[in-house]
Amino acid sequence: METTQKTPTIVRRDVRFDFGARDMGAWHPEGRHVTHFFNALSTFFPEGEVFFIDSVLHYRDRIASPELAVDVKGFTGQEGMHSREHRRYNRALAASGLPVQRLEERLKGFLDFLRRRLTPEEMLAVTIALEHYTAIMANTPLSDPRVLEGADPALAAIWRWHAIEETEHKAVAYDVYSAVMGTGMRAYLTRVYTMIGATLIFWSLVFRYHFALVRADGVATDMRGWWRLVRFLWGSPGVLRQIVRPWLSYFRPDFHPWQHDNSVLVERWKAAYAADGLAPAW
Repeated sequence: METTQKTPTIVRRDVRFDFGARDMGAWHPEGRHVTHFFNALSTFFPEGEVFFIDSVLHYRDRIASPELAVDVKGFTGQEGMHSREHRRYNRALAASGLPVQRLEERLKGFLDFLRRRLTPEEMLAVTIALEHYTAIMANTPLSDPRVLEGADPALAAIWRWHAIEETEHKAVAYDVYSAVMGTGMRAYLTRVYTMIGATLIFWSLVFRYHFALVRADGVATDMRGWWRLVRFLWGSPGVLRQIVRPWLSYFRPDFHPWQHDNSVLVERWKAAYAADGLAPAW
């Protein structure tokens, strides 16, 4: 489905964040279990973003729309910056004694396996499924201040920056998929069954990696910490609870990412960044 929504401009921003002299295992006020939920997600981004870029660029010669070609350039630029900054983030985690390098190597091995086994169309379907996840999860810290309220400002800044840019480019891979695969039944069924598979695999890995970080940090038996995590994800603010309905929207035959217009959140947080001086001018 095409959309006439006026989407945000996709800009590659060369932003560097400060990860020095802070407790990378306890930067969130809800404690180490919640902190490591975010940290576990970070372990996915360096290699995951490269996978997304490769999947989209495979079809660069089949993109007829000049506007979409410009958006693809912005998409790859932003994803490249995300990969770089989360590599720096993950090095700070590793320096604090967490087994991040081992987790990243496992993920890289798994993504290389997918590259060998999947067709380019299936790789792109995986990309749009996971890009939908990043978009709907990005909406929560932008729309609900409780998600990062009281967190270390420098760490909150990288997550909001990432959320802003994931929102800006949330339709790019999907539009490339539509341009390549069309909008017929085959395209629909491919993206639907891929989303189901991606969901099962993604969350099984996230929580496996999360437990590895929690265990390495010595808090695996802290039941209060686990309760605070459950409350954070499913109660208040309910990070995962908030994404259930947007996730289900993906299964509509006429789905398009910009049917959920949250571009106003992008502009609001860009202004907040400028006011706080946490990043260069947007």
